[in-house]
Amino acid sequence: MRHPPRLSALLAGAALTMASTSLAVMGTASGAAAAPVCTVEYSVVGQWAGGYQGAVTVTNNSAALNGWSLGFAFPAGQVVSQGWGGKWSQSGTAVTVVNESWNAALATGAKVTGGFIASWTGANTAPTAFTLNGTPCDTGVPPTPTPTPTPSTTAPTPTDPTTPPTTPPTTPPTTPPTSPPPTPVTGAPELGVTGNKFTDQNGAVRRLLGVNRSGGEFMCVQGYGFFDGPVDDASVKAIADWKANTVRIPLNEECWLGLDNIKPEYRGTNYINAVKDLVTKVLAHGMTPVVELHWTHGQYTGNSAGCSDVHASCQKPMPGAQYTPAFWTSVANTFKNDKRVVFDLFNEPYPDRATSTATQAWSCWRDGGTCPGIGYEVAGMQDLVDAVRATGAKNLVLVPGIAYSNDLSQWRTYRPTDPAENLAAAWHVYNFNTCADETCWNNTLAPVAAEVPLLAGEIGENTCGHAFIDRVMKWFDDRGLSYLGWTWNTWNCNSGPALISSYDGTPTAFGIGLRDHLRALTP
Repeated sequence: MRHPPRLSALLAGAALTMASTSLAVMGTASGAAAAPVCTVEYSVVGQWAGGYQGAVTVTNNSAALNGWSLGFAFPAGQVVSQGWGGKWSQSGTAVTVVNESWNAALATGAKVTGGFIASWTGANTAPTAFTLNGTPCDTGVPPTPTPTPTPSTTAPTPTDPTTPPTTPPTTPPTTPPTSPPPTPVTGAPELGVTGNKFTDQNGAVRRLLGVNRSGGEFMCVQGYGFFDGPVDDASVKAIADWKANTVRIPLNEECWLGLDNIKPEYRGTNYINAVKDLVTKVLAHGMTPVVELHWTHGQYTGNSAGCSDVHASCQKPMPGAQYTPAFWTSVANTFKNDKRVVFDLFNEPYPDRATSTATQAWSCWRDGGTCPGIGYEVAGMQDLVDAVRATGAKNLVLVPGIAYSNDLSQWRTYRPTDPAENLAAAWHVYNFNTCADETCWNNTLAPVAAEVPLLAGEIGENTCGHAFIDRVMKWFDDRGLSYLGWTWNTWNCNSGPALISSYDGTPTAFGIGLRDHLRALTP
């Protein structure tokens, strides 16, 4: 959040890989040797009592398509509750997945993948018949040598994608394994990346849902303390009582590194111990701590400058090479033996406001160095990933986009290389941002979320209501993604925005939306 410096006056499941229940479905003319119309791979990614996560990958083996619709029928009464990678709908047993705007084009040989969450009872039998744009694929039984297969040996091929087969195939249906599904770990998990999902050490799929706890970025540099408001056990428990499972903790690099411009009582070891103590409390209440670099050293007076100060007293367009790699080296060494702690590299980069082209902005973002419009040597996202991994830390790392973390349009093109392969994308959104509607989210976020896990590290609005974040949460819920509300501080929710009016967890009108939503998601 781009908040101004706060002066003293303002301070008054689960992922069980079930042998990947995979089947190849090939559509051909009866008895012919023609190439299959499509190939479908259906898999159960994870299963738990009464529910599971599945995935469907379609390969188009025919002419290029501009718009596609996948149809299939569940044979055992499964019901989809949410899906991503396409628009999912279900009528009875029939499921239809229609392309999103960003993945409508499907070239010859191209693949598209959709994922979903569904309920099941009895047996979680895999579907065996699929259609692509109404053209049926057969059940996976290879063509017989005779021109016309007999009905007694070949399962019927449905001509209507909404009608399930009336005769079971001769090939036995796939059944779930007898081994028990993975159980999510109790308490805060050691988070890793599996495909485009966060997973814990048991392999269970996890979502990061919670709040930001601002204060550690500005109180110390302004000479007032470590955090804005209490961070005792009761105040942390109040966050957990909202059914949050994640707390993002913004930090200040000068306070952490103990630079001389910070009061001695609020810098170096004293500051580090205060942060460690809060991290310990968050973990004790079963929540994931996300330590995040918010304010950094480096003088910037160009377009959209938050301050003219060289010190870490406001949001800068990019982290500086002078101190930020050292900050992340120290933070990584502090927490590398606890993979429950997540690293968020930099709050809200905005090199696009300083440079003249998108290519310059994204190159600066990734590679750092001498960036047009920025008067100090920049540490790029690759530099920071390298600093973390050089310590031996394997912790999950979050990498934000540009435009105050609101633009991920070229994130995949410029993403840093991570030798630990434990990297996810971070994004911020407020009602006043450029990318603040479903069309933009479908066009720019969905392709990223199809590739890597995506966390909305800050969501909020300056209306003191929650209509906007309700839309954000729905879009993210529909795709199984993660989000954190800004912020768990008792500020004016019209300008903050603030989730609470008291550190006992009393919500503002804005905070009610997030609190009630988190509680509804958690049994």
